[in-house]
Amino acid sequence: MTTPYTESTTRRVEAGNGIQYAYRDTGTGTVPLILFQHFRGNLDNWDPALIDALAANRRVITFDNAGVGGSSGRTPDTIAAMARDAIAFVSALQVERADLLGFSIGSFVAQEITLTRPALVRRLILASSAPQGAVGMHGWAPEVIGAVGAPRPDPAGVLGVFYALTDSSRAAGAQAFGRMKARTDGRDEATTWDTRLAQYDAVCHWGIPNHAMLQRVSAIDVPVFVANGDHDPMILPRYSHLLAGLIPEATVKIYPDSAHGFLFQHHTEFAADVDAFLGAPSHS
Repeated sequence: MTTPYTESTTRRVEAGNGIQYAYRDTGTGTVPLILFQHFRGNLDNWDPALIDALAANRRVITFDNAGVGGSSGRTPDTIAAMARDAIAFVSALQVERADLLGFSIGSFVAQEITLTRPALVRRLILASSAPQGAVGMHGWAPEVIGAVGAPRPDPAGVLGVFYALTDSSRAAGAQAFGRMKARTDGRDEATTWDTRLAQYDAVCHWGIPNHAMLQRVSAIDVPVFVANGDHDPMILPRYSHLLAGLIPEATVKIYPDSAHGFLFQHHTEFAADVDAFLGAPSHS
């Protein structure tokens, strides 16, 4: 029986780059699904309902990248450096082949890993994502960064960005926040202001308009599932369609009545879609 995410032990592993990474490992399977967290998020910002649903049929690994939460070191200020640190973590676990699920800034890192170390990645899920160099992605709208980027995180502001302006979506958001707080022992360390600054610098650098950079993702030759909420104000759904159009073997799904946190609001449906995608036969 798989240990629920709220009871999963936080482990640590030291990688070849000298960083000690905090991570949690639940479920079983030969090819793990490795998750990459959103802006300012740590291990406790994953919805346990989603992790438990994903881990029902496979091994799921969540982790804090360098300088984030319970991991040592400093948070880099570029996506490329974050990708190198993440590869060091995966190598420390002696994982040679994995599926990746990147969420928001984590999806940028997952793209970069797939381009940098293609032999590592079997399949790729990009949630609330955009390709590097997309016009309009040079930082987030003032009301968005104001809500999620203040020195002290504002739960009401986060709710407004992660969930749509409907009673149903806001109720789902409140439920997800409650599930994230359910863990009482061994909670992760909060992310720091230095991490917030470095991560937003990386987001802005990733989003400098550059048409040539858009072509990079066409080199991703593994199956890709791109997903988003239909009212995401942080990474607009049109970037999901742009990204899927640039990747040769990509499909896209937009979830209704939801925003940046669609994967938590629609955790049952999203986990089922991920399970179907990861289990589908390869066309290669």
